[in-house]
Parts: sequence; structure tokens; C-alpha cells
Amino acid sequence: MVDAGPEARRAEPVTVSDGQPSAGSRLRSALIETATTVVLAVVIYLVVQTFVVQTYQVHQQSMVPTLKPGQHLLVDKITPRFDDYSRGDVVVFRPPETEIDDTPFIKRIIGVAGDRVEIRGGNVFVNGVQLPEPYVSDDGPTVPTGGESSWTVPAGGLFVMGDHRTASEDSRSFGPIGIDRVIGRAWLRFWPIDTLSILATPTYPDLSAAP
Repeated sequence: MVDAGPEARRAEPVTVSDGQPSAGSRLRSALIETATTVVLAVVIYLVVQTFVVQTYQVHQQSMVPTLKPGQHLLVDKITPRFDDYSRGDVVVFRPPETEIDDTPFIKRIIGVAGDRVEIRGGNVFVNGVQLPEPYVSDDGPTVPTGGESSWTVPAGGLFVMGDHRTASEDSRSFGPIGIDRVIGRAWLRFWPIDTLSILATPTYPDLSAAP
């Protein structure tokens, strides 16, 4: 008997894939992609919150009329790393250790390291120069609240006060704060939307020219 050879044998059926992934495979890929996106978003959010910018809601009355309770701000945490805080900056900081409530404070910088801050006649003087303070609430003069009326700001320190002087617990009572307690510089008010504005830092030309 003669072998007809491989050409004459009946062809075996061959299964050919159409190249499309199964439903289970597609679901797995979608889940992995979603999980990766979520993790990446969380990491970016944490990095931004920790090192770049943070939101802050005003709770206290101490910065009225500049800032009112319920307003939301963006706090700049990156530029202070290479640009020192200045007189007039509005900053958010961790409260003094004597405070029971750990809600951050928000105040305005009045004096920086080396400054001599004095309160007399209802006004504030820095290095002997009276500060022009158009941002202060007009419901009363600035008076000492902690038994002292003059302070020298130490190295690494800031002297801070609220704009609503009659309703502010600040450096007049607890003294200068350490820069290491500062969270950042408040620079943008974004909510409510009709209050959207940049918080400009005032200048004190007479003080800048003082020895």
C-alpha cells in the first residue's frame, strides 16, 4: 500500500485567535489603570499639600476686616523656602503650645528678627517708626494685652498681630513666634467666589529707610 503522503492526509482543524482580549482581561486592565490613576492623584495631592500650597478656612474674627470667618484661602508653602517672610505678610501658623485647641492661627507679621516693636498711644512702632496700618479694624486702638508694651524679636522669630486688634490673641500676649511654627504665607482668597483676590503685602517705606 502506497502512503499518499502528508499532502493527501485530512487537514486537522486549527483554532485561530481573533486577537481580542477576554472580558475578564479587559476588566483587570481597567481596574489596574484606575487604581494607578487614583494612587498617582493621591501622591500628587499629598506632595502639593505638604510642600507647595495648602487650603485654609478662616475660623477666627482676629483678621477682620481683611479676612472674615468662612472665607477660604490658598497658603503658599514653597516661596518662603527661598524668600524670607516680610513685615505685612499674612501667615498661617501652628498655635502656641499653651493653646488647647490645635486650630492654626492666622495673623499679620509686624516685626521680623532684630526689630524692636512698641505699642504706645494706641499705635504700633517698629524700630522707632510708627507703622501706617490702613488694614486695622477701626473699633478701637491697639493696646498691650499681656503686661508688656515693647518686644525685641529674636533671631528666627516673628512678631504677629491680628488686624482686629480688640479681638485678637497674638504676640502681645504670647510673644514672638518661631518661624518653624509657620505653615505658610496666605496669598489668595478664593471663596466665596465674589471675594476672589490676592492678599497683597503692604509696604512701609519710612520703616524701610530707618536705620
